[in-house]
Amino acid sequence: MHSLRRLFLLLAGLVLAVGLALLPVIRAPGPLPPPRLSNELVVMVRPGPAFYFTGPDGALAGLDVDLARKFAAEKKLLLRFTLADSAAQVLAAVANEEAHIGAGGLYRPLSLPPTPGPIAPVEAGSASATATVPDVAWTTQVASSEPVLIYNSDGYKPANWAALDGETVAFVPDEGFAYEIQTIRIANPGVKWDALALPSVASLVSQVSDGTIGYAIVGSMAASLARNIYLDFDVAFTAGGKREIAWAVAPRFNDLRKELDAFIARMRRDGTLARLTERYMPDPRQIQRMDAGMLRDRIRTVLPQYQSLFHDAQEKSGVEWRLLAAIAYQESQWDPAATSATGVRGIMQITEDTARHLGLANLMDPAQNVVAAARYFRDLKAKLPSRIQEPDRTWLALAAFNIGIGHLEDARILAQQQKLNPDLWSDVKKVLPLLALPEYYESAKLGYARGGMPVAFVDRVRGYYDVLLAHTSPHRPRLGAFAAAGEPVAASTPMNNSK
Repeated sequence: MHSLRRLFLLLAGLVLAVGLALLPVIRAPGPLPPPRLSNELVVMVRPGPAFYFTGPDGALAGLDVDLARKFAAEKKLLLRFTLADSAAQVLAAVANEEAHIGAGGLYRPLSLPPTPGPIAPVEAGSASATATVPDVAWTTQVASSEPVLIYNSDGYKPANWAALDGETVAFVPDEGFAYEIQTIRIANPGVKWDALALPSVASLVSQVSDGTIGYAIVGSMAASLARNIYLDFDVAFTAGGKREIAWAVAPRFNDLRKELDAFIARMRRDGTLARLTERYMPDPRQIQRMDAGMLRDRIRTVLPQYQSLFHDAQEKSGVEWRLLAAIAYQESQWDPAATSATGVRGIMQITEDTARHLGLANLMDPAQNVVAAARYFRDLKAKLPSRIQEPDRTWLALAAFNIGIGHLEDARILAQQQKLNPDLWSDVKKVLPLLALPEYYESAKLGYARGGMPVAFVDRVRGYYDVLLAHTSPHRPRLGAFAAAGEPVAASTPMNNSK
């Protein structure tokens, strides 16, 4: 009996020991070893558009995400992202060596100019006037932006700082523009300042847009990315010169900083950095404010009638419903009765030839129209070489949706002939318009094409998609499986190139 009890206790202890060994190890905050010793690269990042965000497919995306992945892969390091609520938190963690790298749209600081005498005070608020920058090292720049003054577009647009005498300008202290604000305060003592502890610059832009705040200083990049999301603000004038956006590194990890500098320089030389910048931080683009305002109205008034159709099409094709809705808005502004003189019809503007190929019985039935277009788009993506990565795969498929995959292939061949990358949308869009010129289309397999059309089409769909991502929710069907693929698409069949 005693031996059985001893055996039971021994087994219980063994089970407990194994269980404890299997529990995840939670490391207390504190100094990290160098990446080469731990075989892990820890990047603390402030989430936000362009640098670090979760895409509609649930995958992480952004300039800093892609660069960190490439660097970690080169160095054969495991990559771990940790999140912060503010730039100040990122910099403090890096200074305390709780992260190897700090990222998320951080501005390399400039030395504050000396204050010659009394200047206009910063209004009492929930944040201090300037944020103390911890002791960190900085890499070479990964991007650039400049401070701009934004205003509520229903209010007064100032031409310069003198026109703001007696007015209050808001800012987020740890955003990185302390140098510019200090300079402006010295030169324009009549301007009042309000330091706000907001969770993001987008929150500041939204308050200017809704009229809560009259004026604010933000980065030009943030203003550009927000221009079609918040419709009632605009840029009055620039508030300083170009500023470098870089990564912060703990001073003790000097070897890591040097490796990052070399890596970023190489990414700049081979064009990777420019392509990523175009991917995540395009120029103010795609849609006019008037279009964005109309789209916002139709999201409220028209889209609810057809949203279930886009959801159903996502379940049957795997194409994200808001991308389908963006295509439909570009094609018909969500009008299922839309018809053009050239024969494209319905909410997705499908040609008669394509409808016959897809077995679509009734072009004017919006449910059939949307599902057919979704499957067509899915098949176009499948026809592209498997090596093409997202999001270029989607943008190239959109171009094929508009002009036909045969003309797209002509453009990709032309891109290759011109020493450009045929797998990158940023390169292919440069040569597509050339297909309208005899010296180029005469040697193309399918001949002449109005190649400027798909460039404009893709840009506008991307713009509408951005607005839909900001103002609608993802659709997460209960079942993850999608309907079986339909018949393959003819190689040269465009959806709407006759429009």
